Amino acid sequence: SDKDISEKEVKTLLEAGRWAPSSSNQQPWRIIWGIKGSETYDRIFNCLHKFNKGWAGNAQVLWACAFKKDMKKGTKENFHALHDLGLFMSNVCMQAQSMGIAVHQMAGIDFKEAQKEFNFPENYHVATAAAFGYYGGDPNELDDDLKEEELKKVRSRKKQSEFAFNGNFQK
Repeated sequence: SDKDISEKEVKTLLEAGRWAPSSSNQQPWRIIWGIKGSETYDRIFNCLHKFNKGWAGNAQVLWACAFKKDMKKGTKENFHALHDLGLFMSNVCMQAQSMGIAVHQMAGIDFKEAQKEFNFPENYHVATAAAFGYYGGDPNELDDDLKEEELKKVRSRKKQSEFAFNGNFQK
C-alpha cells in the first residue's frame, strides 16, 4: 500500500521491541530506521541485495537490524544476541500486525556494506533488514516470481514431528 507510516508509528513499533526479553538484560539489538523519502531510507535500500531491491522500494519504512556481539564489558561473546534480536523483532511483528502493518524480514542485506555505511564498530553485526508497509498493495506490480509466491493460496510449513522431539534429536 502507498499509505504512509509516520515517525510516531515507527516509534510505537520500536517501543514494542524494546520490551523484548534478552539474555542478562543485555538488549543487544540496534536498529537503523528510515521512512520512505528520507536519506536514511535510501542508505538502507542501497545496502540490500539486488533481489530485495526489486520489491523493497515499495515499502514505506526500512530497517537495518544489528546486534552487539559481546557482553557489556566486551570480555566475552554474547552467544544469545542473535536470538535476542529475534525476540525483539517478534514483538515488533506482533505490534505491527495489531496496527495493520505488514513486516517482511530479510537476510538479503550486504552486512559488510551496512556495517560501513552506518558506522557500526567491529563488535556489532548487521544481521537482517526489514520492510514495513500497510496491507493492500497490488500484487500485479510485482515481478512474476514474486507475484506467484504472493498469490499462493496454500503456504506450507514443516510438520511438528520434523522439528520437535520428545527425547533425543532425530534426523
